[in-house]
Amino acid sequence: MNKELIINVGSTGVEIALLEDKKLVELHNEKADASFAVGDLYLGKVKKLIPGLNAAFVDVGFEKDAFLHYTDLSPYARSILKFTQAAMAVKDAESLDFSRFQIEPEIIKTGKINEVLSGKPNILVQILKEPIAAKGPRLSCELSLPGRFVVVTPFNDIVAVSKKIHSSDERKRLHKIVEAIKPKNFGVIVRTAAEGKNTAELHEDLLDLVESWKTIQNNLIGATAPAKIMSEQDKTTSILRDLLNADFNRVVINDKNIYNDTRSYIQKVAADKTDIVVYHNNGSPIFDTYGITKQVKSSFGKTVNLPSGAYLIIEHTEALHVIDVNSGYKSVSNNQEENALETNMEAAEEIARQLRLRDIGGIIVVDFIDMKLPDNKKKLQEAMEGFMKADRAKHAVLPISKFGLMQITRQRMRPEVSINTTETCPCCNGTGKVSPTLLLEDDIEKRLHYLVTHQHKNLTLVVHPILYSHLTKGLFTSIRRKWRKKYKTPITIKPSTDYYLTEYHFFDANEEEIKL
Repeated sequence: MNKELIINVGSTGVEIALLEDKKLVELHNEKADASFAVGDLYLGKVKKLIPGLNAAFVDVGFEKDAFLHYTDLSPYARSILKFTQAAMAVKDAESLDFSRFQIEPEIIKTGKINEVLSGKPNILVQILKEPIAAKGPRLSCELSLPGRFVVVTPFNDIVAVSKKIHSSDERKRLHKIVEAIKPKNFGVIVRTAAEGKNTAELHEDLLDLVESWKTIQNNLIGATAPAKIMSEQDKTTSILRDLLNADFNRVVINDKNIYNDTRSYIQKVAADKTDIVVYHNNGSPIFDTYGITKQVKSSFGKTVNLPSGAYLIIEHTEALHVIDVNSGYKSVSNNQEENALETNMEAAEEIARQLRLRDIGGIIVVDFIDMKLPDNKKKLQEAMEGFMKADRAKHAVLPISKFGLMQITRQRMRPEVSINTTETCPCCNGTGKVSPTLLLEDDIEKRLHYLVTHQHKNLTLVVHPILYSHLTKGLFTSIRRKWRKKYKTPITIKPSTDYYLTEYHFFDANEEEIKL
């Protein structure tokens, strides 16, 4: 599969588009003033304990307090609390040696929030979910620092290897390497990308993450809650970190600084792929050059059209998302069951793309075209699972129910990407109702009569070109000539392509609009 990353840097932030075989599948927007992003670490102040929910509300500086549930507390929550207080109290980083830090006993899984966070202490937390709708951020105390090949989890000594590495020999090799190089009080999770990597590469990645942890320690010294302690890497780097593989064959950027940073990053993690980074400076908008603007306009909105003539209707509520599949005029055979299966298969591929593109999370209910054969329903479910394999968000696809509905759950980490592809009609202001054009001439004449009787002279009427043709048609029989004769005053009529069909305005001799 041909993967391309197109990065558009503007004054308000960075837009990142991921293309697979020239098709837009992910769209990310990183604002220049972005805060409370997933992965950011904050020093928070516990504001309220809610025993009934077994949760706490924590002030991290957002307008609404963040939510921390007991299940999102790390087993080493007491160690994090102890470390946070110690780091805030010391005067210099050298006096805080993390390798000598004494780990506290783990908390029990069925415990109570007020047993762990009594006294409403300050605590180091990580953003688990960004603020969505009216909700504040969701927090976690299971701190993790992701790198290219490994993820570091402070306060434990566990070593784990990704289950996506299927070779048992490779898993054992990686486990043995990490055990040998891992610092004390750090747990390490080996990522899928580490498969086949040598000790030096893993060690370098691990050392970088340990340095990040030292930065966190330094930022805690003398900090006052609420405060941001450390930000996740910028989205460009994090996407490269998570996605870069043999299929990822081009990164196009229109900003020299990010271009240089990206080349340096790729040089560091995959020196043989440095040439995939391209600087775009031909003067035209980068998203227009690669056809992304057009795809954005056609891919967002309530209706999504498919190449065959079938289409999707996507509706949203607070609790779930509903997708309806319609066959349109598509027909591959005279067999209704075959038509339904073919259309559903095409729709399933587009639905998987739409979920990634819009970053839709939560519960998604899909109403596919009804099929009678169980084998066809099974084929559709397997196809849906296959189409969603490329999705990095955690998800689950349930079998089609007896009502013909498929339920999908998808991890929601950030607000859904929503791009408005419609505009309010300037004629009716969104009401769907306009004055009859047959009466427009009468309406204009009434306004004209009012202005003339109130001593307005040398009037200019500006209208849409079509209306201009109607009012000026005929040299001696035009409506304009009739008005001039009737009101005994010069009336100039001018066309304007900026006006909508039924829009018109009167101007005086000084070319100032006459407000009625």
